[in-house]
Amino acid sequence: MRINTNISAMNTYGRLTNANAAKSDSLSKLSSGLRINKAGDDAAGLAISEKMKGQVGGLTQAVRNAQDGVSLIQTAEGALNETHAILGRMRDLANQGANGTLSQEDRAEIDKEFGALKDEITRISDTTEFNTKKLLNTKDQEFTFQIGANGGQTMSVKIGKMDAESLGLDSDVRLSVTDDVFNAADAARATAKTTFDTAQADFDTAQADYDQAVADYQASSQDDAAQTAFETAQTTYNTAKDTYNTAKSGYDKAVEIFNKAIDEPGRTNSSDAIAKIDDAIKTVSSQRSDLGAAQNRLNHTVKNLTTTKENLAEANSRIRDVDMAEEMMAFTKNNILSQAATSMLSQANAMPNSVLGLLQG
Repeated sequence: MRINTNISAMNTYGRLTNANAAKSDSLSKLSSGLRINKAGDDAAGLAISEKMKGQVGGLTQAVRNAQDGVSLIQTAEGALNETHAILGRMRDLANQGANGTLSQEDRAEIDKEFGALKDEITRISDTTEFNTKKLLNTKDQEFTFQIGANGGQTMSVKIGKMDAESLGLDSDVRLSVTDDVFNAADAARATAKTTFDTAQADFDTAQADYDQAVADYQASSQDDAAQTAFETAQTTYNTAKDTYNTAKSGYDKAVEIFNKAIDEPGRTNSSDAIAKIDDAIKTVSSQRSDLGAAQNRLNHTVKNLTTTKENLAEANSRIRDVDMAEEMMAFTKNNILSQAATSMLSQANAMPNSVLGLLQG
C-alpha cells in the first residue's frame, strides 16, 4: 500500500478531466448551435465550411446584383415605353399632315406639336438614369452585372442612344414646308399678281378707248378719219385683250404653282415622316425586345442562384451545424460520467486512509 502516489485517484482524475472537457465541448456546441466552434473541432471540416460560407455569401450578393440589374432594365424599358407612345402620336400627326385638305397654316400648327414631341423624346433620352447612371444617352452603352459568386461570372446588356436624332427624327423631319419654300412660292405669286393687275388696268383703258371709238364712229358720217380711228382703237383693244388674257393665264398659273408648292411638299414631308417614324418605332421595339430578353434571363438567374444557395447552405449546415438531439445525448452521457468520476475520485482519495489502521497497530 502506497500513500505518496495514489494511482487510483490519478486515474479517476484523468477520467474526470476528460468527462468535463467533453461536457464543456457539448455545452459550447449546444449553446452556439454549431458543430465546429474552433479549428480543433474539425480542421478539414472547418476549411470546407469556410469555403462554402464564402460561396453562399457570394451567391446571396449575386442575387441582389441580378435584382438590381432587373431594376435598371425596367427603368430603361419604362422610359422607352413612353418613347413608343410619343412615336405613335407623332405618326398620327404625320398621317393627318399628309391629307390634301390642309393648308400651310394648318400644317404649321400640327408641326408645333410634332416638334415638341421630338424634343420630349430627346429629353427622355438625356434624363433617364438609374442610380445616377444615364441609360439612354450614349451609343451602344454596355452594362455588366455580376451574377455569380466567383469572378468572371457576369452578364452584359447593351442599350443604344434613344434621342430623336439617333432615331432618325432630326430637324429635317417636319410636316409643313420650310419658310424658304413658302416665301419663294409666295414671291412668284406676288410678281404674277402685279403683272396681272397692270395688264388688267391696260385692258380696261383700251376697252374704254375702244368703246369711245365705236361711239364716235357710229355718230360720225363714217368717213375715212373716223374709220381709221375706229380701226386703231380696235387694234389697241385686241392687243390689250391678248395681253390681259396672257397675264391672267400667268397669274392663274402662279397661283396654281403656289398652291402646289405649298401643298405637295407639305404632303410629301408628312408621308416621308410616316416612313421615318415607322423606322424609329422598329428601332425602339428592337431595343425593348433586347431588354425584355435580358430581364427574363436575369429573372431565371435569380431563381437558379437561389436554388444553388439553398443547396450549398444545406451542405454547409451538415458540416458546420450541430445535431442538437445527438449532442444532447452526448452531453447527458458526459454529464453522468463527470458526476460518476467525481464520486469515484472521492472514493479514491479515501483509499490511503486504510494505511492509518496499519500504523495504529
